[in-house]
Amino acid sequence: MLAFPRSRARARVGNADGNLFVKRAAPFYWLISIVIAAIAIVIAFHFDDTVRDFIAQHQRRAMRNFMRNVSFYGDWPSHIALGLLLLGIAWRRHSKKWMRIFLSMLMALAIAGVIGRGIQIATGRARPSVRTEEVGNRFSAKYNAFPSGHVAASTAFFGVLIFARRRVGLVCLPIPILIGLSRMYLGAHYLSDVVCAAVLGTLCALLVTLFVLQTIRNPRSAIEHKQD
Repeated sequence: MLAFPRSRARARVGNADGNLFVKRAAPFYWLISIVIAAIAIVIAFHFDDTVRDFIAQHQRRAMRNFMRNVSFYGDWPSHIALGLLLLGIAWRRHSKKWMRIFLSMLMALAIAGVIGRGIQIATGRARPSVRTEEVGNRFSAKYNAFPSGHVAASTAFFGVLIFARRRVGLVCLPIPILIGLSRMYLGAHYLSDVVCAAVLGTLCALLVTLFVLQTIRNPRSAIEHKQD
């Protein structure tokens, strides 16, 4: 009769030890992620001109038309429309779990869009296809190169899905990658614009997942954490 309570007590101790290990390992994973992101950004800036020249030398009409369609449908309005559609389907099916996920995806997209737009205005980097001296207005769309708004929004949108439901999210991973390639192929962004936008989108998705989605999904654990 006492075996079951003891087994439960042991399970609680095991869970506590596991949670303690995760908390101790978290700073290490954060450090590794920061180092990898920093290396990727440095490499991207270094190969900006090389990638731009390579793409300029391999332009094809059919590919350009395809990339133009990808870029058009890969902008933030299409992502918002998709998110609202999925949210409506989840609401009709009474799935609170997926409603939270889709709401978090829209929230991450909005945050990445606002931050990315602020960085674009602050940096004022001209697009690869435009010379800086050719642009008279700093707030012109030709100065919206860094970072890529398309990539930041798409990465943040699908990044939440990857963190919340890995298998489903990984299936959608080629979408932001293809959008990033299309922006570079059309001469709208440098490699560093795309890489930095992907980092920004991933960070926004991670923060929304940790501080919004997880708190909503586990309100008791959040209250217990505050009490401790």
